[in-house]
Amino acid sequence: MKAYLFGWNPLKWPWKGLDDDIAALKAKGTIKDNWSVVSHKTIQPGDRAYIVRLGLEPKGIFASGHISSAPFLALRKGRTYYRIEITLDVLLNPDKQPILVLDILKTGNLAFQNWTPQASGISIRPELVDELEGVWQDFLHPDGLKLQL
Repeated sequence: MKAYLFGWNPLKWPWKGLDDDIAALKAKGTIKDNWSVVSHKTIQPGDRAYIVRLGLEPKGIFASGHISSAPFLALRKGRTYYRIEITLDVLLNPDKQPILVLDILKTGNLAFQNWTPQASGISIRPELVDELEGVWQDFLHPDGLKLQL
């Protein structure tokens, strides 16, 4: 499976409805959101997505899901961007809940990935995808219960 990293900087793009989206995810099991994507030529529906908080501490992964659309063009502030939809399966509030922080992501083999990208929707190194998913699942379920993907 391929995986992609999407960046969110709350200093540039406040997520005003974050707690409402978390509640909706808990009620429905998934929610959809759309994001800018740089890797629009390789990304496909079904690929794994992780969202990393940047700009403010704590920095790290706070959400995951699967790509649920092909890339599409969108106009924003007079510029055209590629975007995709992500069906989120996990969404945490970094200001209220623990997240998978950069200190953990920058250890071992995972240190070979750029976890603070300048652009959203970069490819995660293929050789790190399984390890990242394992670390994410261990973080989410320290008692050993895993999310079925």
